[in-house]
Amino acid sequence: MEMLADLPLIVLGMAIFCLRIMDVSLGTIRTIMIVQGKTWTSFFLGFFEIIIWLLAISTVVPLIKDKPSLILFYALGFATGNFAGIKLERWLAAGNMILRAITMTMGKSMAETIRKEGFEVTTFQGEGMEGPVTQLFIVCRRRDVGNIIHMIKAADPQAFYIMERAGSVSKVIRPFMASPTGWRAILKKK
Repeated sequence: MEMLADLPLIVLGMAIFCLRIMDVSLGTIRTIMIVQGKTWTSFFLGFFEIIIWLLAISTVVPLIKDKPSLILFYALGFATGNFAGIKLERWLAAGNMILRAITMTMGKSMAETIRKEGFEVTTFQGEGMEGPVTQLFIVCRRRDVGNIIHMIKAADPQAFYIMERAGSVSKVIRPFMASPTGWRAILKKK
């Protein structure tokens, strides 16, 4: 610790700032993985999160009396870590979603279009405020939601949709992919 005390304040502050970004980002992602029931992922994220946190806190506490501005670096790292963790988790797009689309006129063709792209769709007939409607029920990977919503809007710009996270899912049909071409085809051959 004495070696750290000799570092220039800005260097020490930036190190603490970066450590806090890492540990809080891991904590944010870990919390989301817990909600999704990913036990082992949460276990490993928590392990590394606490190691990084201990490095940060054991650096700050002994030096805080002499360098109180380290509190700002610590707090800014925490706040930035929350932001970075949320952005990172969105980018990873882990988990499954339930997507419900309601349309008055395009239910059958919308379902066929989505099925042609490799997704399972279950339809239900119902009654809306203005008459009969078709509800499409789709369970998909979170990273596929944007594509499916694009198909829904292309088929019926007036369609209403709802998204919600799916806790545990017995089976999710992933869209089929075209045969690999180019360098992917070469790597596929064994």
